[in-house]
Amino acid sequence: MTGSDARALAQHLVQRSDDALTALFAARHVSPTASWSDAFDAAEALLDPSSIERTLRGLTSSEISALTDAALDTDDAARSRLQQLALVDEQGMMYEAVSSALTALTAASTPAADVDEAEDSDAAARPDDAAAAERAFSSLGSLGDILHAALTHPFGRIGSGALGAADRRRLMEDGIVDDGATADDLVKIAERTGLLSGQDKSWLVTPAGVQWLHSDTIARWSAVATAFLEGLPRGLRRPTGGWIAPATWAQAYPWDVLWPETAADLRGLLRRWGVLDDAGRPTSWARGAFLDGAGSPFPAAALDTLARLLPSEVDRVYLQNDLTAIAPGPLSPHLDMRLRSMARRESRAQASSYRFTTESIADALTAGESAESLRAFLTELSLTGLPQPLAYEIERTSRTHGMVRVGPDDEGRTRVWSDDEALLRTLAVDQALRPLGLVPDADGLVTRSGADTAFWMIADARYPVVAVDADGERRRLDRHRLAPSPSQPAPARDTYAALLARLRAAPADDADAAWLGRELDHAVKARATIVVAVRMPDGTEREFTIEATGLGGGRLRGLDRAVDVERTLPVSSISGIRPL
Repeated sequence: MTGSDARALAQHLVQRSDDALTALFAARHVSPTASWSDAFDAAEALLDPSSIERTLRGLTSSEISALTDAALDTDDAARSRLQQLALVDEQGMMYEAVSSALTALTAASTPAADVDEAEDSDAAARPDDAAAAERAFSSLGSLGDILHAALTHPFGRIGSGALGAADRRRLMEDGIVDDGATADDLVKIAERTGLLSGQDKSWLVTPAGVQWLHSDTIARWSAVATAFLEGLPRGLRRPTGGWIAPATWAQAYPWDVLWPETAADLRGLLRRWGVLDDAGRPTSWARGAFLDGAGSPFPAAALDTLARLLPSEVDRVYLQNDLTAIAPGPLSPHLDMRLRSMARRESRAQASSYRFTTESIADALTAGESAESLRAFLTELSLTGLPQPLAYEIERTSRTHGMVRVGPDDEGRTRVWSDDEALLRTLAVDQALRPLGLVPDADGLVTRSGADTAFWMIADARYPVVAVDADGERRRLDRHRLAPSPSQPAPARDTYAALLARLRAAPADDADAAWLGRELDHAVKARATIVVAVRMPDGTEREFTIEATGLGGGRLRGLDRAVDVERTLPVSSISGIRPL
């Protein structure tokens, strides 16, 4: 890095607006806690070789072409990006530090083979749609089951951010996925598209994930595919819209040694979701998105193409006398979600089966269903009416359910009461409920624990409990532990507010004098031997080669070894310095 480059960049940084500086710092991944005191500090840090190398590795192929092309002004978008990144000056010329890093990086890199995107685009006209649609349907069902399972039992998340081995094994044993690789891919897809969120050591379903579970099949597929494509790196986007051919993705970031592996992983996830076929070509319903990306990535006509290849959904089931329900095809997602709240799903095929048990019906009642709502829903859902054994089980379970009521009292405590005094005495001595600290009070029990906490502890102990409000009316509780709604990230300008304020507070009236003082200070600290140009009283200029030893009182002191004399030079007369 030359002093003139750092000086020129510092002067340019001072002229940039706060928004432009914020964009630069964010793009260069500058720490908000950087200890820069002025624009010269910023310029030196931005021209540091390691910082430049990191930035160069993040350039797209088009930006690299613009950087290495002598006719840089032929690509205004690339030129603007390179200037924003402080890799080139206002005239589009590389700073010397950038040129040096570029030379080293080019020498160490092996150019990837070019791929003819036109040929790949032609090949995309013949995708294997049937296999891709089958894979999309399988992934849809499996991801729905994964989210449903995570609602009640959040998955473990190991240090690397991957799914825990025990949960991966559980998903395979439950028949939700065929292998661990599928489980990992679907969790990655859910995380990238905002359906799952990693919270400490757990994977939790997000509010968006719950909403997704209640949408129909095509809406589920489209929401994930759209979010995935919109989140792809900018190097994969076409300037005119859409995304470049997947076969060319490995060349999008030529100097990022980790990028080819990342690109292969992205293509694999899109194949898993049915956006690409087995050969890595866009499917018929995704091809429009890759070619132009205009409007919605997946318009209605494209989604209709996919829908025709998916198994038809059903909205009725066969209720059997053995307390099972058989869906003759894929059950509509919203019906499947409600049916699962009152029955345990046993098989995960196109013809799924569900089993009703005393516990599953009690869980539905606990969650807010009533005998009437259960009967009404199942009667409407059934192709065979409501079998007598199931009707009896609903009636029998509902008769005993709700014998224990939990709700707030007038004193801010939680009250537990029942018409069965023997049941209350049992609750009071149950060791599983000991953490609640239940104590007798009038006709019930009270605890300082919250009403929801008390309710779920009593429900887990398998007592027939319902939650009520202050007026004694039943209320529905949702036990699902969801990831917190993502908070809006702080604006980048706020993130760098302190750093910007410090840079703006630095004196900027005389940049030349400030730069000279900085260079002299560095030379003294390093006891460097420098050549100092001094303006003489007669207007001539004379150079002295000295070892800088001190700076103060407006004077530079240094040892002139040529004559073995210590010289004292007025800083106001120094016109420039350079290393020996």
